[in-house]
Amino acid sequence: MKKFAFVFLSTPHGNASGREGLDALLATSALTNNINVFFLSDGVCQLLANQDPNKILSRDYISTFKILSLYDIKNIYLCAHSLKERGISEDSKWIVDVDIISNTKIINKLSHCDIVLKF
Repeated sequence: MKKFAFVFLSTPHGNASGREGLDALLATSALTNNINVFFLSDGVCQLLANQDPNKILSRDYISTFKILSLYDIKNIYLCAHSLKERGISEDSKWIVDVDIISNTKIINKLSHCDIVLKF
């Protein structure tokens, strides 16, 4: 069975990339449970709690990440280096349970995936 990686790289509300990635992730989960989800670079902002996109007249798709566990998506990783670069504490409140891992571990996990989709 193919192993999928979904890599989120963009901020949540500047474009539709995050929302499209989430839609693709949920659709793929209907076909396989062999999925890893990575949040790198600006993508680490996708999972920050207490965002209010209504203030910028944007749709609140971020709360939909909360249902990933219902789809048996449990391998969710945040890049420790990306957090540090953006001044975001690893102790921040996240909307889902995440594993915060190093660049080396991310590269290792991505190398074991057959299909990598970037958003």
